[in-house]
Amino acid sequence: MSAPRRNRNTQLPPPARWRGAAVLGAFALFALILAGRAFDLQVLDQAFLTKEGDKRHLRTVSVPAGRGAIEDRNGEPLALSAPTESVWAVPGAVLEAPEKLPALAKRLDMSTADLRNRLEEYRGRQFLYLRRQLSPSDARAVMNVDAPGIFLQREYKRYYPAGEAAAQIVGLSNIDGRGQEGLELDRNEFLDGEPGSRRVIKDRLGRTVEDVAEFEPPEPGHDLRLTIDSRLQYLAYRHIKSAVISNNAAGGIVVMLDPSNGELRAVASYPSFNPNDRESIDPAGVRARAATDVMEPGSTVKPILLSGALDSGLYDADDEIETKGWFQVGRLTVQDYRNYGDVDFAKILQKSSNVGAAHVGLEMGAEQVWRTYHEFGFGQTSGARFPGERYGVLEDFYGWNDVETATASYGYGLSITAFQLVRAYGAIADDGMLRSLRLIQGEGAKMHAPPERVISAETARAMRRMLEGVVSPAGTASRAAIPGYRVAGKTGTARKAGGGGYNSDRHQALFVGMAPAEDPALVTLVMLDEPKKDEYYGGAVAAPVFAAVMRDALRILRVPPDNPAMLAAKADDGEAGT
Repeated sequence: MSAPRRNRNTQLPPPARWRGAAVLGAFALFALILAGRAFDLQVLDQAFLTKEGDKRHLRTVSVPAGRGAIEDRNGEPLALSAPTESVWAVPGAVLEAPEKLPALAKRLDMSTADLRNRLEEYRGRQFLYLRRQLSPSDARAVMNVDAPGIFLQREYKRYYPAGEAAAQIVGLSNIDGRGQEGLELDRNEFLDGEPGSRRVIKDRLGRTVEDVAEFEPPEPGHDLRLTIDSRLQYLAYRHIKSAVISNNAAGGIVVMLDPSNGELRAVASYPSFNPNDRESIDPAGVRARAATDVMEPGSTVKPILLSGALDSGLYDADDEIETKGWFQVGRLTVQDYRNYGDVDFAKILQKSSNVGAAHVGLEMGAEQVWRTYHEFGFGQTSGARFPGERYGVLEDFYGWNDVETATASYGYGLSITAFQLVRAYGAIADDGMLRSLRLIQGEGAKMHAPPERVISAETARAMRRMLEGVVSPAGTASRAAIPGYRVAGKTGTARKAGGGGYNSDRHQALFVGMAPAEDPALVTLVMLDEPKKDEYYGGAVAAPVFAAVMRDALRILRVPPDNPAMLAAKADDGEAGT
């Protein structure tokens, strides 16, 4: 039986009123939920969500600060920083464009395979250095490849205009601008700048999309001015390098001092290193030998000993001592090159008499000899405060017997640095005032102890007059003479100690002198370590280097001659031979 058919005109009953209310209620509830969520996101969780968004897109970018320059006393640069560009990458982004790799590798001076392997190795990173410290032109060439994920970062590269001539004193910084050696290391905080920062928005590939207003400018480092005169530094290095090579020596040192204020004008040693070519650096050339290497002073100590003896009143300069050419002290036989007979202080220095010096030292006694050396700065740092500077060795006099006292009197049994020895001679040059050595001027300089009087002005002047005899034709250092100038100085030839005692074929040749002798403008020390050619004595090897260095230095400083009669005599000799 079929269902009855509904009439087309029949009206359906209206829907229940509750259904409309339910739909409206659902829409109202949904709107309320959306409003609540919006309130939660925009009000309650705003700070959290902003922070999370910033983590993904807002970055603080460091703005590098320039490192301070190192200059000589006249403002000539010894170390300076130049802006460069370093290339960095987001490895994953670069690998998305493999067709760019060959051109990119060529600009980076790499093989395509090496570049691809490196990017694959660090694919998960968001930062990878590809090349550091490129020139601006080379950096532009890299960016012209237009590879994705490649960026530049401003950095500074350190340059050393003086090269190897001043390398050990100026020192060296690493690729990140941190001091590693010398004054670069010692004054790193003073030279180092304070980086700035800026806030930027970056996309997922690390590209800067927009700069935010926040910017903190960098503070550049302070410039450091040295007491070194680069003109004297160059000539000192040139002469000592030539002398080391020509004498087949193991090394050499030249130190030049202004005795009136303790300022070092040149500190050169060879072998050295070129700080601009890091791959060629030999560790043997890095150390500043004048501050770090110790040596027995040999006969260069005799003026110090005799100054103490004169100033104590124990001797007068014209007192004579019988030498006989030898002197027995316990098990030790002290000998001279020949028998000089009766000698006064001037002749002890002129002939470098070990016997005469030993007699004086034994008469003074162990304590007074030790005290004299200590007051002249032996066994102490020089005041230069150079990193790694050594104290040397000056054993307490309580352990000295007559043998130790005698040997100490002519320069054995104690060890000093070149800085200590040139400082002691500076006191003789400065009328008895011992000054701390100085390497830094003005801002950045460290506090120095005030000068101390170690001998009277009269003793110092008398000693300088006696030391002029050493440079005379009758002395051991006639080859240290400089035409037109009165020169005072002392030779030294010290045997080097080995495993079984002193070696007869290993020596250090020294000369320390000053000019003009009446009022010295410079005190200069020359030391050659283990010269292996025909001669090894200080008068034959070191004295000529002193003469060459000082002749040029006095001319550069325009120090007027104080012995014009000698200059005239030289001119007459030249005319006679023409």
